[in-house]
Amino acid sequence: MSIHKIVYKETGYFSKLICDYLDKKESLNQFYGNFPTLENFKKQLEAKSFSAKNRSVLASALRNQYKNLEAGEALESAIEQLEQENTFTVTTGHQLNLFTGPLYFLYKIISTITLSRKLKEAYPEYNFVPVYWMATEDHDFNEINYFRLHGKKIQWNREDIQDNDKGAVGGLKTKGLQEVFNLICAELGNTHLAKELCNLFESAYLKHDTLTEATRYLAHHIFSQYGLVIVDGDDHQLKSIFTPYMKQELLQNKARKAVTTQAEKLEKAGYSIQVNARDINLFYLADGIRERIIEKDSRYFVNNTSIEFSEEELLTKLEETPEAFSPNVIMRPLYQEVILPNLAYIGGGGEIAYWLELKSFFDAVEVTFPMLMVRNSALLITEKQQEKLKKLNVSIEDLFLNQNDLINRKIRKISNIDVDFSTQKEHLVKQFEDLYKLASETDASFLGAVKAQEVKQLKGLDNLEKRLLKAQKKKLGDHVRRLTSIQNELFPLENLQERIMNFSEFYLEYGSDLIPQLFEALDPLDYRFTVIIK
Repeated sequence: MSIHKIVYKETGYFSKLICDYLDKKESLNQFYGNFPTLENFKKQLEAKSFSAKNRSVLASALRNQYKNLEAGEALESAIEQLEQENTFTVTTGHQLNLFTGPLYFLYKIISTITLSRKLKEAYPEYNFVPVYWMATEDHDFNEINYFRLHGKKIQWNREDIQDNDKGAVGGLKTKGLQEVFNLICAELGNTHLAKELCNLFESAYLKHDTLTEATRYLAHHIFSQYGLVIVDGDDHQLKSIFTPYMKQELLQNKARKAVTTQAEKLEKAGYSIQVNARDINLFYLADGIRERIIEKDSRYFVNNTSIEFSEEELLTKLEETPEAFSPNVIMRPLYQEVILPNLAYIGGGGEIAYWLELKSFFDAVEVTFPMLMVRNSALLITEKQQEKLKKLNVSIEDLFLNQNDLINRKIRKISNIDVDFSTQKEHLVKQFEDLYKLASETDASFLGAVKAQEVKQLKGLDNLEKRLLKAQKKKLGDHVRRLTSIQNELFPLENLQERIMNFSEFYLEYGSDLIPQLFEALDPLDYRFTVIIK
């Protein structure tokens, strides 16, 4: 295995905000606390406090969530450690995508586990537990009901779920997945590794009743030996801890005020806003319902339903049934930091972008803001693909070019005709410099005509260059086809591999070595894009 690193901004796939954050631009300092370096974790450890009572509730809730699953020694040890005052967590989160969804699901969790190990080495007097937060309360089924395999979209169709169904996906029954199972197994083939993947899908989705249970089983099966703790926030005990903050949100609207101000500052600094805060950033959660809570004239209404409360009724409901209240994208990060002894959150670019809007809100409610870490991103290249790249004389950096630019650059290199007219253009510009000098000394009104002629002739050279390049592309058509083919393999749908492809394709290639090799290659504290050639 060989590893190649690329600075994120040189890939062309990451936003200016994320690249500037990783470059530690001063203009962004006010939007986060400690930048995530190994040394800065000492400051974070000193800043983060977490009560013994909350530790006890957390451990109890986790044991209850795992009661129907064989936990294993590593997990049981991790939960026991969470009850100790010297134990802290690092956390990542992800939706309940079918069969993990895109490949970066693995990268998120591996980054989290590896960081926990590195922190233990650097601060041996503490314990560090990696946490995967399942987004069980999300309500967009169409975002999670598929994954891609060999370029095909494998989709879970549910006729009983309508486009306007807003229920939390975690509670969905796993019916209808037998058809998906049959489709997957037919697509994967009959190899030993293919059968392993089929058995894993069957055990996760056909032997568990809900999507939450299936996802917990799947993630636990892959990562149980590493002590990964999987948290479901849709939990009475955990939301009981969060109740004071939800009450404050219902009555004081602190999130909207703080987040709006910080978002405006980000916009003024030249960055796009990822999310906007509402007056109340909580949903009402029930069977088939996850709808916004709206206050009007001192009464509280559940959007798109007939449910309404007086203030007293709503607060009583909150105290008795806190699980009926669900944080939105603004409140969920706060919920996480209130119920976990957490030091850092590891997320993708879009996630880190909205976290950067939240610092002032955390300050307002007096909760320690976590360190924000951009998850590892990677490109996996097989030995066979690497051989193709060598034959085509394509570098790793070349691969990240826009496809048209890549083709043009390589055609210019391999063509036996010089398709670069730069020298001719420079010569033409110098000739017109003499004409400009002559015109200014004789008749200044002639300058406009000279300029027009220069533009016309340069444009003519551009057109000739394009026509010649087009002719050479046609002549070298086989090379162009092989070039586009390998780039399309590695960047499906003109996107990063990790955002499109499922882990199962790579398991077929690498087998049980896949996860260990990713652990070896990915370093959460190395903020560069990783290319893995194996």
